[in-house]
Amino acid sequence: MDKRNCVSESVLTAGTATAGGLMTEFSLERILAEPRKYRYETHMHTKEASACAGSTGAEMVRAYYRAGYSGIIVTDHFFNGNSCIPAHLPWTQRVELFCQGYENALREASKLDFHVFFGWEYNDNGAEFLTYGLDKDFLLAHPDMLSWPIEKYLRVVREAGGFVSQAHPYREAWYIKEIRVFPELVDAIEVRNASHTDPEFDEKALELANKYGLYHTGGSDAHFAEYLPGGGMEFDCELFSIEDFIRAVKEGRGRVIP
Repeated sequence: MDKRNCVSESVLTAGTATAGGLMTEFSLERILAEPRKYRYETHMHTKEASACAGSTGAEMVRAYYRAGYSGIIVTDHFFNGNSCIPAHLPWTQRVELFCQGYENALREASKLDFHVFFGWEYNDNGAEFLTYGLDKDFLLAHPDMLSWPIEKYLRVVREAGGFVSQAHPYREAWYIKEIRVFPELVDAIEVRNASHTDPEFDEKALELANKYGLYHTGGSDAHFAEYLPGGGMEFDCELFSIEDFIRAVKEGRGRVIP
């Protein structure tokens, strides 16, 4: 049933008295007709794979669902980042463990009207890259990838159909020895990271993206279900796959949440 059919005509058009006694007309019909916005988290972590995270994939799904999001992209720290996956295990086992945060989130989301997509955050001496559009099979097929120079990683990923956004390129932190940006080797720049307390980090990222004509992404970098910084991207249409996300970003149909 159309929700608007449940509202009486007397309510659909009403007025509110202003301080000067004038009536400002508003239309509930118009309010109900406003297009829905779909909010997605593009950068977050789970404790199944990220050593710095404190909540499971399932817990993160429930938190984002309660917060009104339509979906998340799980981007756990890969093995060369702040990973909690034991390095001594065989590659296949490491990959399986790495994907558990995403898979647990996906199972939880199946109980809700909620979408979960897969990605990861790849690290190279403090420079980090949100990698979208590839899957577990890609990881399993490249057990030597940790030995690649970052230039090769970015080339191989993109040639395989991946989409890369350099995460928080100007963040300053104890674990980042120097700022290194790769605008000619990535597709996008994370121009808004809601975990930042210094606005200059994001301002510089936006300047970099615009200078090189790169796509914009935004995320919160959340690690705990109890604290969601509130970032991400907003779309006019529902996204059903990671391919939908990449296509929408490329077509300019996404808005970075400020």
